[in-house]
Amino acid sequence: MTVLIASDLDRTLIYSAAALGLTMPDPVAPRLLCVEVHESKPLSYMTETAAGLLAELTADPSVVFVPTTTRTRKQYQRIRFPGRPARYAICANGGQLLVDGVPDRDWRRQVAARLAEECAPLEEVHAHLLATADPAWLRKARLAEDLFAYLVVERVLVPDEWLKAFASWCEARGWAVSLQGRKIYAVPRPLTKSAAMHEVARRTGATTSLAAGDSLLDADLLLAADAGWRPGHGELADAQWTAPTVTALRTAGVLAGEEIVRAFTTEAARLGTLGA
Repeated sequence: MTVLIASDLDRTLIYSAAALGLTMPDPVAPRLLCVEVHESKPLSYMTETAAGLLAELTADPSVVFVPTTTRTRKQYQRIRFPGRPARYAICANGGQLLVDGVPDRDWRRQVAARLAEECAPLEEVHAHLLATADPAWLRKARLAEDLFAYLVVERVLVPDEWLKAFASWCEARGWAVSLQGRKIYAVPRPLTKSAAMHEVARRTGATTSLAAGDSLLDADLLLAADAGWRPGHGELADAQWTAPTVTALRTAGVLAGEEIVRAFTTEAARLGTLGA
């Protein structure tokens, strides 16, 4: 049996300093391992315990670990996970499938064809964003892999009315909106992590899939897996979202990432893959 583990990264497996959620007294705070450096500065962390568990998990040949992220390829490739390098990675919310670090051209062509058929073009959505975003709270506007758009904002200054109006406008054009920290994402609805996960399962012959994620953009991934976990923070937790096959953890912050890796390890062992 082969088990595929598709996990979201930011605020699920790895955490910025602002997202660590270290609410315990300093002397008992977990030891941290930096797994990402950007512009010569540490950026993302796991607990040392989570890193050790992940290294053990990915060392087993019956486990296919697939980092699954809305990040672009360049952003993803800054991360240095412990353990065996992942052969497959899903980037750009499913728009890019990396095989040994190289984008799969056939997959990208399939994605492009579906987006052209089912939703409004990126140019239209990006133009609307730029026309309606207020410079008072907008800090950056970016395109990701020519697939979707996102804004970096001062979150407390963004009116809820603007978010609701923008989400409604996008919905009518086949797009979805997700708010994650200081970023507002506009993503085509057909662009999903679950579709890319199914493709990796097909290629690897995986018979069971496990998943984890914290945002609305992860909901399809969690629903597509045989079992899933979400941390006690993020969009899904705020919405009290769950499903019969999804475990809603109460733990928040970086310790939720550790609990998720433990859950992956426990479930893989229960399925009889680890050490087989």
